[in-house]
Amino acid sequence: MKSIIIAPSLLSANFACLLQDIRACEEGGADALHLDIMDGHFVPNITFGPQVVAAIRANTSLVLDCHLMIREPDRYVPAFVEAGANWISVHVEASTHLHRTLSQIRGLGAQAGIALNPTTPLEFAFEAAPYVDFILLMSVNPGFGGQQFIPGTIHRIKRLRQWLEMNALDIPIEVDGGISSENATVVVQAGARILVSGAAIFSGDIKENISSLRKAAKAEVSTK
Repeated sequence: MKSIIIAPSLLSANFACLLQDIRACEEGGADALHLDIMDGHFVPNITFGPQVVAAIRANTSLVLDCHLMIREPDRYVPAFVEAGANWISVHVEASTHLHRTLSQIRGLGAQAGIALNPTTPLEFAFEAAPYVDFILLMSVNPGFGGQQFIPGTIHRIKRLRQWLEMNALDIPIEVDGGISSENATVVVQAGARILVSGAAIFSGDIKENISSLRKAAKAEVSTK
């Protein structure tokens, strides 16, 4: 995966006009839709489950990137794959048997990813890398949208990208939390390839905001 992937986070969308916002994302050139699945236990918030994912799947052909911020993800992976999830990421902090969970996701035909909270050691990603299709680094503490990007994430992205390159692993890094056109350039420069953005996209003109984010990301890619 060489190009930049823009994945609007539906957590920040207008749920009363969700289909309208999804259409705006499609028209704005989004590559995927990011769905934060929260259970009120692993994170202090509750969002939506497989039924909502299935309803979204029935109304878009975009990649559905389901980020499971839940305990015991193994129990729910089959339901999200059946609902239409293309990518499923699970938190290393919530997965007791991570290899089994990742194998389950891939075995059901979806792409498997791991997610790491802001201070979770990157060594978890090093160990799991052979079994994943992407790695998600949280740049905020998970649970709520609209938070400020944690600056230390840049060093984590760089360190992870360097390790992946040293080990000849072409695994894209996804970054989620506080991403906007103001910091997209430095995030991509550090090594990220999948940008998840919520408030910065859904506050105002969705299509224009996606365009601004992509331009900021491409500005860095074009200089390499």
